[in-house]
Amino acid sequence: MPRILIVEDEDIIRSAVRKLLQHAGYEVADAVSVEEAEGLDPDSFDLVITDLRLPGAAGTEMINRAPNTPVLIMTSYASLRSAVDSMKMGAVDYIAKPFDHDEMLAAVENILARKSSASDETTGSGDAASTSGPDSDPSEIMFGQCEPMQKVFTLIRKVAPTETTVLIQGESGTGKELAARALHLLSPRASKPLISVNCAAIPESLIESELFGHEKGAFTGAVSARTGLIEAADGGSLFLDEIGELPAEAQARLLRVLQESEIRKVGSTQSRTVDVRMIAATHRNLKAMTRTGEFREDLYYRLNVMQIRIPPLRERRADILGLARRFLKRQASKLGRPELSLSPEAMQALERYRWPGNVRELENAIERASILTDGDVITPAVLDLDSDSADEYIPETLVEGNNEQTPARDVDSSNDLSLEDYFQHFVLENQDRMSETELAQKLGISRKSLWERRQRLGIPRKKA
Repeated sequence: MPRILIVEDEDIIRSAVRKLLQHAGYEVADAVSVEEAEGLDPDSFDLVITDLRLPGAAGTEMINRAPNTPVLIMTSYASLRSAVDSMKMGAVDYIAKPFDHDEMLAAVENILARKSSASDETTGSGDAASTSGPDSDPSEIMFGQCEPMQKVFTLIRKVAPTETTVLIQGESGTGKELAARALHLLSPRASKPLISVNCAAIPESLIESELFGHEKGAFTGAVSARTGLIEAADGGSLFLDEIGELPAEAQARLLRVLQESEIRKVGSTQSRTVDVRMIAATHRNLKAMTRTGEFREDLYYRLNVMQIRIPPLRERRADILGLARRFLKRQASKLGRPELSLSPEAMQALERYRWPGNVRELENAIERASILTDGDVITPAVLDLDSDSADEYIPETLVEGNNEQTPARDVDSSNDLSLEDYFQHFVLENQDRMSETELAQKLGISRKSLWERRQRLGIPRKKA
């Protein structure tokens, strides 16, 4: 049984990751700091998962304290560049908070598989087959027994071994990032990094610096040279989520990467060659955006070599109960209670509901119901899906006056992930047909609070 050490000072996150990994069959120990972890002999573990920011020594110090053990870095999007720097220091991968449970398990499985095949790789026999294996099959990363998802899995298996650029399309919450991870793990690049970038979460003024890097003195505040995310993915794969939010100038520079396989840092006069497999995703209609000038037509055709459409949950009715049972099992493990089940009426309610937020909304509904239920059986009453306002439910912490009481650091806590996901989903899905005033009214907050939350979460305003 593989042994995993978690180093995380946030109690909620540490406990959630520990229970998740224990339920998956791993032997787990944990610590709140590098100093405490050192007392557990970190090099005796098969994997170390550590937060980047810890009290005392930084999480990257675990790379030195456990030189023979792979280190997985957990970080927030706000610290993405630091995560890239940590990989240059020797970390094997990073995972951005908030992360999906399946994403965490897939990352762990991939790292352990790579470690077990390291001896083959050193003798020159390590290839895609040895690094991917059955655990890297898309059906092991994503759940889907219905015909539309089986077609998605077949397409992923065919496309993954190639170098073809892939555009993943689907509504918010359908699992586009999981599909990207499956494409990477089934490719010959599986032993190299997969760098994931949410283009909507990076301020427009910083996106070129984040993607391409910058030289010292390139702009005010550039006190040292930085490696860009594209360069960090050299040899591996780059996943550009919400590519439709990429500003025009960055689109032009990305086009050159796709055409020439070259990047040039901001403030530099020299280009360098990179070997990156590009995977992009969007919930927007890029074809329509090319007609309005919001998205470059030449870039669209460069990205859209192979398209994979992830169907919304309303087109996957046969998968709803299977997904719900998986989430129930996970919640029972997290909450430390007997396994939960669904009443026949609750099953009917789940199947009737349209799920505008797709799989993410279903997971949030199951999480909410698991907390609220007093027994071991989930009923329609705790699911609360039948009311007219079910798909416009406003979390209490988003109500005017409450939002100011929530510390910014709570965004990373597992208790608030669903709330932030809800806010982002609601704004992105409705901003094209609602004004800022209407959005704020629907959310029960002021325009000022709406703007502040946009800034904190990196959600751009719709283009005029």
